[in-house]
Amino acid sequence: MPRIHCLNNISKKGTDQLPAGYELVEDLAQADGILVRSAQLHDTEFPASLLAIARCGAGVNNIPLDRCAEEGIVVFNTPGANANAVKELVIAGMLLGSRGIADGIAWCRENADDPNIGKSAEKAKKAFAGREIMGKKLGVIGLGAIGALVANAAIDLGMEVLGYDPFVSVDAAWRISNRVQHTTNLDDIFSECDYISIHVPAMDSTKGMVGADQIALMKDDAVLLNFSRNTLVDEEALIQALNDGKVGRYVTDFATQPIMAAKNAIVIPHLGASTAEAEENCAVMAAHEIVDFIENGNITNSVNFPAVDLGPKRAIGNRITVLHRNVPGVINAITDAIAERGHNLANILSKSRGEYAYAVIDVDEPVGDDAHDLMSARDNVLRVRIL
Repeated sequence: MPRIHCLNNISKKGTDQLPAGYELVEDLAQADGILVRSAQLHDTEFPASLLAIARCGAGVNNIPLDRCAEEGIVVFNTPGANANAVKELVIAGMLLGSRGIADGIAWCRENADDPNIGKSAEKAKKAFAGREIMGKKLGVIGLGAIGALVANAAIDLGMEVLGYDPFVSVDAAWRISNRVQHTTNLDDIFSECDYISIHVPAMDSTKGMVGADQIALMKDDAVLLNFSRNTLVDEEALIQALNDGKVGRYVTDFATQPIMAAKNAIVIPHLGASTAEAEENCAVMAAHEIVDFIENGNITNSVNFPAVDLGPKRAIGNRITVLHRNVPGVINAITDAIAERGHNLANILSKSRGEYAYAVIDVDEPVGDDAHDLMSARDNVLRVRIL
């Protein structure tokens, strides 16, 4: 009976996807799988039984990916499941950055005791006048699931959209409106656009990608939107530009103490994926991923092992799955171990990703524990399962 441990509150729509026979357990030490949202796992000791962790969301900076890989634990995420929720907040952020909405609301609350607030508001409103986004140019950096939705929505709102993504996938390209213009030069985004929205993952290569040089290229009074990660922006350079009036507004979903003190910063408390629908979508996707891996050995949307899908497990024989380091000779050693026990390989699919690799092998006859032990003993093998 597979046992699943939930960290944080996981939507019941997700846990309801677990088939009959699965058990939700309170004790992590008993778990075969974990469903998690934001709980920090870097200092967590994982039990030997743990096969997989499914993050109900896209970001996985709360999970020790390399350590999990070395312990033979597959880590999944749910890309795109919360994309619409983030897209809607980005559009709201663009409107907040265009009009004096937030300041106007604050003024109304500050003057709530004024018996003539209606007349006073008519006089005060000119201080909160803004501009319309229709006809303006939006630059979208990163055209993945969220960036593509933002670009398409902006087109529908009458904006001109310039997109930048040197690694856009074929699937993503099909989702993007043909009215979105593309550029291969990131500087074009900063120099040409009235609004700039960042939609790239936080990695060493993207840390501080919006710095003093990029800000210097921006139009005066441009609006920068960051609903990806705060580390993508050089906060010191940005705060200077906000206080100097070079950047008109900074709208972000990430509160930090320095940015809270900056002029013209609109800070939202990380609400991007915080809708009931997004949490449900992420939980459902995560549950499906972890069940397919436990039952069939298939990997979809893993962040530390390659995607491998051999379809449903066959009714005859066994399916063998092997997580291993990506070094020469491992697959030959595994297949030799299977052959040594007289088993015929009916099907095999093997892929690598960086330092790690994964193989799924179907055999026609049941495989005994001795074959499992023989394969597990091979160098650079991290985990063997016989399904």
